[in-house]
Amino acid sequence: MFYRFSDKICEIDLKNADPSGITAGFVSGMELAGVSQKLGFSPANIEACASMNKYFRSGVEVYDDYTFTELRISDADNAADKHCCVALFIKRDLFIVVDVEDPDGIMKQKFMSAVNRYSPRAVTVEKLICAFFDSLISNDIKFIERTGFELSELEEDVINNNADKDFSIDILAVKKSLLIMHNYYEQLLDITEALEENDNDIFPSDDLNYLSNMTKKITRLREDIDSLSNAAEHLQDAYQSSLDLKLNNSMKFFTVLTTVFFPLTIIVGWYGMNFDAMPEFHWKYGYVFVILLSFGVVGVCMLFAKKKKWF
Repeated sequence: MFYRFSDKICEIDLKNADPSGITAGFVSGMELAGVSQKLGFSPANIEACASMNKYFRSGVEVYDDYTFTELRISDADNAADKHCCVALFIKRDLFIVVDVEDPDGIMKQKFMSAVNRYSPRAVTVEKLICAFFDSLISNDIKFIERTGFELSELEEDVINNNADKDFSIDILAVKKSLLIMHNYYEQLLDITEALEENDNDIFPSDDLNYLSNMTKKITRLREDIDSLSNAAEHLQDAYQSSLDLKLNNSMKFFTVLTTVFFPLTIIVGWYGMNFDAMPEFHWKYGYVFVILLSFGVVGVCMLFAKKKKWF
């Protein structure tokens, strides 16, 4: 479907997809192929719309009279698993979003939101692009806040020694989501910065401030994501340090225990030699003497360890 902006928004037929006014379209790759020759798009770009791009950093292709890029879109609420993909064709007075992979129709809804955002008389291609990008990231701040609270809760678990066996899995899931969102924002910045450079002069210079403001907005989101990523890294280090501390305390306990009771091994070895000339064997208080000697030695060792603050 294509929409022309004049005094009002009018849906137009694909055969009339190149009118004199501002036009925006949301089409499938097959529908675009039918008018690609008329619009002057490269066959390679049309072919690229046939399948979903596996990577976020797909690049921006700038031609003499239009700009093409693929945009892999991550769902902030389910960043690790759910992705959509669209392709963008941008000409002077023409903005086309190609549905490459949009099983739930979310991209179409966001496109329509961008189309209806501004007054038809005031709309420009730059405003349409920024409105579409703004709809893509509109809920991301909630994801950032929610992830920040989640990291805070995990940090409290570490501080209070309440981190369970699933802590490492939880922190790795957070880091994976943050990495995906970082790559997503880097992709958006690649596109907005390339459009802002305006190498093919498809935008009036007075309207580039819309793209500049969108670039700044995405940059702030990326910086927030990077800050959370650093926090997740430090939290993982803190958790590992707490595990090392617990292990060291356990080893210290067993070391002190071994040190305290090691003299008993010497006493047992000494009186286990069974020499006939050992007087304690024939002394009626010999057994009690060894018991008291053992308790005395252990007591002295424990006092020594306590004084040295080994426990």
